[in-house]
Amino acid sequence: MSAMDRFFKLTEQGTDVRTELLAGLTTFLTMAYIIFVNPSILGDAGMPKDAVFVATCIAAALGSLVMGLYANYPIAMAPGMGLNAYFAYGVVKGMGYSWEAALGAVCISGILFLIVSVLRIREMIVNGIPHSVRTAITAGIGLFLAIISLKNAGIVAAHPATFITLGDLHKTTTVLAIIGFFLIVALDRLRVKGAILIGIIVVTILSFVFAGNKFAGLVSAPPSLAPTLFKLDISAALSIGILNVVLVFFLVELFDATGTLMGVAARAGLLKAGKMDRLNKALMADSSAIVAGSFLGTSSTTAYIESAAGVQAGGRTGLTAVAVAVLFLACLFIAPLAGAVPAYATAPALFFVSCLMLRELADLQWDDTTESVPAVITALMMPFTYSIANGVAFGFVSYAGLKLFTGRAKEVPLIVWIIAAIFIFRYVYLGAE
Repeated sequence: MSAMDRFFKLTEQGTDVRTELLAGLTTFLTMAYIIFVNPSILGDAGMPKDAVFVATCIAAALGSLVMGLYANYPIAMAPGMGLNAYFAYGVVKGMGYSWEAALGAVCISGILFLIVSVLRIREMIVNGIPHSVRTAITAGIGLFLAIISLKNAGIVAAHPATFITLGDLHKTTTVLAIIGFFLIVALDRLRVKGAILIGIIVVTILSFVFAGNKFAGLVSAPPSLAPTLFKLDISAALSIGILNVVLVFFLVELFDATGTLMGVAARAGLLKAGKMDRLNKALMADSSAIVAGSFLGTSSTTAYIESAAGVQAGGRTGLTAVAVAVLFLACLFIAPLAGAVPAYATAPALFFVSCLMLRELADLQWDDTTESVPAVITALMMPFTYSIANGVAFGFVSYAGLKLFTGRAKEVPLIVWIIAAIFIFRYVYLGAE
């Protein structure tokens, strides 16, 4: 047995180096869209797009490398969709905090995540959150992404009387976005690897021809990371007004990471008696990547469900994640291409991801209104208040309240009462902001 075989336990998992590397390439192609989407979203928060591009690539590489070498799972990592939107549109543009303070909040949430992983109390927290609320958070983030993507595509626009209305469908950029969306869905249905990435690239190419976009080249030396490196503001993030932001980051990171890790491991046949042997190692890899990403200059890094594509291609060990890390580092040299991708080219990708996230609502207990109503409130409040935090807050408060008013208060776990009380305190004493 080679040293690599022994380290990654390739033979034990019934795989080989070639299979693992191909699985890594497959996973990378399905999630590489993040190197275009993340700078676009965080750029709207005032962050330097070139530096965010570098931070995105490095954070994804570091997270995937730690997951592969430390936890030995075929699970890739990168800045998470939904959390980046909350960072930009909820915390910075919505609440008025600086992006430096928002990075500080990400860092603190990552440290909390690391603590609950080390102390092994993650399971108590996750099991204490009602399934309906956990499900609704994912669906609500999908709706939040939907309204952002439709706005970026020009399909919806502001209206003084109705707040929102149909945009100008005659605009070239809007037409290109619509074409991109149908292309992504069709390619995904035909099981074409990298469907989302292909859609973004095709719309970008068309934008040079029909929308006046300028091509600045394909390859160059990586841009400077200095504008975002170590720019996080921990002291601002510790102010009482932003603590609810830390809580939301922490909860979403915890649910997202745990659900993704368990889901991909199950797909790979790596669960034993329904559990992951090295779940805590995987969670520590996840949380350490969040902290590292905040220092680099990007929103929360998390495990990617797209890793299931690599598992489907035969990936069973951490070598798959290491391959993904190497490919993300190689992407550092395509900064000109990333900078040329317009918002209406990434909008179809966002909208497609949002559509996939909404299927979580199918798992709700619709016959029990004390379960389904708080879930629906959670999901709807996110886009309608333009805030993931508000959706999570109203979900927990309504869940606890409805159980209390229907004589079923004993069904509410202690952690739900605590979180609901924190959010009530926030609204009563600190206001909506």
